[in-house]
Amino acid sequence: MLFFPLFDENSTSRRPLIVWMVMATCIIVFFWQQSLDDVPARLALYQLGFVPTIVFQSDTLPTRLILVPAWTTIITSMFLHGGWLHLGGNMLYLWIFGDNVEDAMGRFRFILFFLLCGIAAALAQAAINPSSSIPMVGASGGIAGVLGAYLILHPKAAVRCLLVIIVFFRFINLPAWLVLGGWIGLQFAAAPQAFQGTGGGVAYMAHIGGFVAGVVLIPFFKKRHISLFDRGQLPKTWSGQPISFSEVKQEARERFRRSAQQAARSSVPPSNQKPPKGPWG
Repeated sequence: MLFFPLFDENSTSRRPLIVWMVMATCIIVFFWQQSLDDVPARLALYQLGFVPTIVFQSDTLPTRLILVPAWTTIITSMFLHGGWLHLGGNMLYLWIFGDNVEDAMGRFRFILFFLLCGIAAALAQAAINPSSSIPMVGASGGIAGVLGAYLILHPKAAVRCLLVIIVFFRFINLPAWLVLGGWIGLQFAAAPQAFQGTGGGVAYMAHIGGFVAGVVLIPFFKKRHISLFDRGQLPKTWSGQPISFSEVKQEARERFRRSAQQAARSSVPPSNQKPPKGPWG
């Protein structure tokens, strides 16, 4: 049995511009990667990807091939991806859960938060093998931090999921704590493969490191008036009943319609009333 999140039922107060910018950057960079021939594409992974042995050991690329200082690849690697599924999965999770996290902390703090989670993820992966020469790429670490933050902020939020049981498909509503708790549980279950070098190219320790960083950092990055764990909200009941495709399609249309209306309202000059500010202004 597998379930794949499609979207959540958790509104925001403004457009997630930084989330959209991160998604756009990742997609543009990926299409640039796809435009390269085979050899230059592999070389780009070593030039801009995070290679532990180059950052932490004495190894280095030939001078003529160096594009950026080695330490900066811990950031540049976050915007490269290894394939369509890698990119698609990352962008889906960021699109579903990133807007609420950005809304909870503000745009500048979200940028810093995302980068810190990505750095923590890279360091966690490198810790198991600092001499590894395999490039690590992808926004998974930063996005894992977003998932950890979302879990602490909105564990009761409803998440529409596609439930797959062998050959049967159903749409179902699940609480965020189950969706995200299940995701991080799978990462921990697969972590021994990372230590044995049989992870199939998936950076499980990076996912865990980013997720833990998100859980730890969110109390310090959220705005002061934002509560954790959906405090103050009524508990929700989850029937577990299947949802028809037509209902899911209608909800998706309503979601995009509300987003468009929200975008239009945000273009109107604000009133004199200001929203409460967090400790960082």
